[in-house]
Amino acid sequence: MCPDRIKISLLIICGIFCSGVLGCSQPKKPSGQIEVWHWMTDRQDAFEALARKYEAETGIKVKFDLFAPSDAYTQKIIAAAQADVLPDVYGILEEKKPVLASFIKAGFVADLTEEFRADNGAWETGLFAKAVDVNRFVAGNINGIRPGIYGVPLDIGSEQMLYNRALLKKAGITKVPVTFAEWLAAVDALRRVGIAPFVSGFGELWMIDCFTSNYAFNIMGEQKVFATFRGDVKYTDPDWIRVLEVVRILRDKGAFIDGIVTKGNKVAEQDFALERAAFAFNGAWSVNVYRSMNPGLDYGVAPLPALNPLSPMVSWGGAESSFVINNASVNKGKAVAFVKWLTAREQQVFLFMKVNSLPVNRDAMADIPKNLADFAKAMESSTHPKIWPVSEDPVVSEAFLKGIQSIIIGESTPSAVAAEVQKIKDRQMQKAKH
Repeated sequence: MCPDRIKISLLIICGIFCSGVLGCSQPKKPSGQIEVWHWMTDRQDAFEALARKYEAETGIKVKFDLFAPSDAYTQKIIAAAQADVLPDVYGILEEKKPVLASFIKAGFVADLTEEFRADNGAWETGLFAKAVDVNRFVAGNINGIRPGIYGVPLDIGSEQMLYNRALLKKAGITKVPVTFAEWLAAVDALRRVGIAPFVSGFGELWMIDCFTSNYAFNIMGEQKVFATFRGDVKYTDPDWIRVLEVVRILRDKGAFIDGIVTKGNKVAEQDFALERAAFAFNGAWSVNVYRSMNPGLDYGVAPLPALNPLSPMVSWGGAESSFVINNASVNKGKAVAFVKWLTAREQQVFLFMKVNSLPVNRDAMADIPKNLADFAKAMESSTHPKIWPVSEDPVVSEAFLKGIQSIIIGESTPSAVAAEVQKIKDRQMQKAKH
């Protein structure tokens, strides 16, 4: 997590904690409409159309208020929580569960477990499980939240490898790489014909985090990764060196497009859309992006090539966006019913047709294009920091990810980065003890 995100997290937690402790709650007067706040600029028109449809079906008005960009929306939510004027339905953008937990503890988020499990769990089982898990707190969670489901996923996504069919054909590559060795052979073939092999937004640390954590899970398994976060395994462990070696090997092979560590993801998306690189690492949202940049782009979607063939290659995946219900809302019951309606098959298909979002409703997946469907296939074997039982200290995580950037540009080595990160880890653990 970058420093700005850390500041936002602290602002949210401190602000919500203060508002909860001070007990400044003053219930709103009953309203004839459901108020929804969101940040999704691409969906406002679709949301408004759905609101009109819902009113026609039920007689209940729904008002969608858009606040953008996302940073402005986050500040709006913080201020509204402190003043206890949150709407009936809203989203919490910060990805760390302690932030959601702070809202729950302050009484601003409803526990929806009973609603999800009513009618033999019809609502819960109708949605992708990994997406529901993003807003689920399990027994014994470190945040001290009563086990339950505290949010509703609206759509899903995952991060995968994308490949340009025409560029692979030009290099004589007839098979999409499945193993890391096959990928390295493809890199050699591409370089022989002057094609940049790989691009991604590695100027953004979260993209590096996603890429390398996929390999960490593949190489050592999730339990050893989590044990490292707890401090029981050191970053100097041979398995972590192997994770860092992945980027060193790709660098030495010339796999990375020039300047990859300075590229924001939007620039990297342009590179792939304009066929400047044969492989990319990106999320499901990129289907819309590439279509707008180059409608004729011929590409496919596949998992990153595995280094350990005996372990699955998981990827980050889950809910792309979620809504929570204000537990203090006088319209709480109506709000739950509306959001449940929003995740039903018909509304999910409508949203997909309008904005190409991957439906969270399983039954809505039948007619989506193949590239989007391939992103969706990864959901069953996906993982995500939001559902991990433990997370790494942000200072340690940032050092690890910046260390990877330094390996890519040749300023450091896997062993040196591992040693430095472990030194920072030891220091942070000592601070935590005091």
